[in-house]
Amino acid sequence: MKDGHPPLLSAEEVWARMRKDAVPVTECEKVTLAQALSRVLAQDVRAPITVPGFDNSAMDGYAFRAADAQDRRELPLSLRVAAGDKPEALAPGTACRIFTGAPLPSGADTVVIQERCERRGDTLILPEQWTPHANIRRAGEDIRAGDVILTEGQTLTPQAVGLAASCGFTEILARRRLRVTVLSTGDELRPAGSGPLREGQIYDSNRPMLNALLMRLGCEIHAAGALGDDLARTRQALREAAQTADVIVTTGGVSVGEEDHVKAAVEAEGMLSLWRVAIKPGKPLAFGRVGGAHFLGLPGNPVSAFVTFVLFVQPFLKALMGATPTDLRAFPVHAGFERKTPDTRREFVRARLVTRDDGALWAHTHPRQSSGVLSSTVWAEGLVDIAAGRCVAEGDLVPFLPFEGVLD
Repeated sequence: MKDGHPPLLSAEEVWARMRKDAVPVTECEKVTLAQALSRVLAQDVRAPITVPGFDNSAMDGYAFRAADAQDRRELPLSLRVAAGDKPEALAPGTACRIFTGAPLPSGADTVVIQERCERRGDTLILPEQWTPHANIRRAGEDIRAGDVILTEGQTLTPQAVGLAASCGFTEILARRRLRVTVLSTGDELRPAGSGPLREGQIYDSNRPMLNALLMRLGCEIHAAGALGDDLARTRQALREAAQTADVIVTTGGVSVGEEDHVKAAVEAEGMLSLWRVAIKPGKPLAFGRVGGAHFLGLPGNPVSAFVTFVLFVQPFLKALMGATPTDLRAFPVHAGFERKTPDTRREFVRARLVTRDDGALWAHTHPRQSSGVLSSTVWAEGLVDIAAGRCVAEGDLVPFLPFEGVLD
């Protein structure tokens, strides 16, 4: 205990505690593929058909029997087959004009692309060299009937939706959406579009940003406004949100200032499991419960709110959704900067990558690392993870956590 406060928790301790409390929702619902993006599958999906269901041409070209063309280069053309056709069998000793995706006629076993062939009337002139059995997509090359094509806990991407459609599915069974309420605190906040700002006021950027992040995750967002710096109103808002939400997310009010009422309100209406984490930016992170809802209190500074969402909130919400857990994946890059003075907290520095002539990746940091500089999160491509107590010299290898992939 220092200054009356519990010691700061490491990021690993926070992840472990939050993961322990992340019991997935159990309710499921059938949704159409048009509604399936970002939903979490509630059961494995097996293919009812083989894809492709027939041998077909991978190219625009000419199909024939390899054995018929071993000793000659000229073959008479007997068929023309386009995608969607149901062709006759190919007569021995002949070739057919064929197009990409068209069924391979019975008897044909080779396709040569059109650019390598000549045609004289109804006669095909093959190149001197060609490869037997080439340029054919075999039946079942992609999927066999009965294969598991999508797995329980998988979050549906656009390509996963396409894969389900390729097997004829029109709907899937998904976990229900998480219901999340976002509250931002501060007497100084005004919603964008509410008119000119008076002195001391700012537009609320946290709530629209967090709503957008939650939308990308497929959450159901419950409308809520900004709260003033008032304990009674904050307690009432938390009580009301807990009646319908699975998760309440707040920004601001979890520090130690006289006008920071969220922490006290949560302790009065529920409980806090953890408070304050040893990272920069984002120290005043809170986690607990209000009624039946999980509570996540993020810092009020916009960069801190964004970083703590990326590092802690998103993995927690995915676990609640029943998504298959994945670790945040950092990879090593060269530091295009230096840190001569170590920090007592683990620091996540906004940076972008540059590829040098030798192919090596170098991370260059934004010149303004203040937690109020939200533009730095748009400029940056990810975060450099600098351990507490570490100095960094230019050229050192440092872990880089890209936003792409993390925010999917």
